[in-house]
Amino acid sequence: MKRGSNPLSRRKDDEMKHELKGYLRSGQHTHSEEAVDPEPEADDDIRTTGSGPVPPPGPERERAGREAAERELHQELARHLDRTVFPADRTSLLRALRRRNAPAPLLEAARDLPEGGVYHSAHDIVAALR
Repeated sequence: MKRGSNPLSRRKDDEMKHELKGYLRSGQHTHSEEAVDPEPEADDDIRTTGSGPVPPPGPERERAGREAAERELHQELARHLDRTVFPADRTSLLRALRRRNAPAPLLEAARDLPEGGVYHSAHDIVAALR
């Protein structure tokens, strides 16, 4: 028989395990503090960015919106295109995006690229779409 520093008897330990078994199997959090568990994101939550507070209405807000849209487009392009695609023209970019099941807005952006251009990176594509 093992002797340890457990202040409870074996019987009491088994009783406590039996009491907690259903709770542990339920998949609920076992923390007693609710603040520890993050809340899920709601559909109507305001999206915050690392650029700070929203600028006041006017040209500065429009510029910030364009820059944010360009960053998002760059990230999406980089996610759906790997380096082996480049250098590429509009046709090969569209083909690669279709192979990767890219979303429709990304395909539309690629269709808006000027004909005859050669692009070496996602940055070049975003610059051509400006």
